[in-house]
Amino acid sequence: PVFAGMNGSAIENFSCVIYNVSLMNCTWQAGRNAPEDTQYFLYWQYSRYDDAMECKLYIKDENGRNTGCRFQNVTIQTAVDAYFLVNGSSNESLIQFYDEYIKLYEIEILTPPLNVTVNCIRDSSGCIITWQQPLTSHRKKTKCFEYEIRIQNK
Repeated sequence: PVFAGMNGSAIENFSCVIYNVSLMNCTWQAGRNAPEDTQYFLYWQYSRYDDAMECKLYIKDENGRNTGCRFQNVTIQTAVDAYFLVNGSSNESLIQFYDEYIKLYEIEILTPPLNVTVNCIRDSSGCIITWQQPLTSHRKKTKCFEYEIRIQNK
């Protein structure tokens, strides 16, 4: 495809992560050839049927250029890819846009499982370990989890 704008002016190293159940951070670096006055703007939408939302809490570098965004109250509604678009503006030249589709559940950092308990019977070699699934931004979540238990003898 042919993109309008100066080559190397689009953002680079775009990355997003969901953490603490409902917070999402996205970060990027300015394009290598972007003019100094370039400012970037992030838009995203859950799916093609939802309205695009612009970032409300930009992360800025020392020059006041937007290099990231913080989102609150994020929920993972479906397994459909969310769409992210970062475009830029400059008085010197046209800036290329960057876009990417991301499966939100793939970028979520899960909290640890809740209420972990271990009950061992003294005369038996067995222990019962129980827990509840971690908090997550997934709407439909119960079948998604796999757990690994590492037991260290002491």
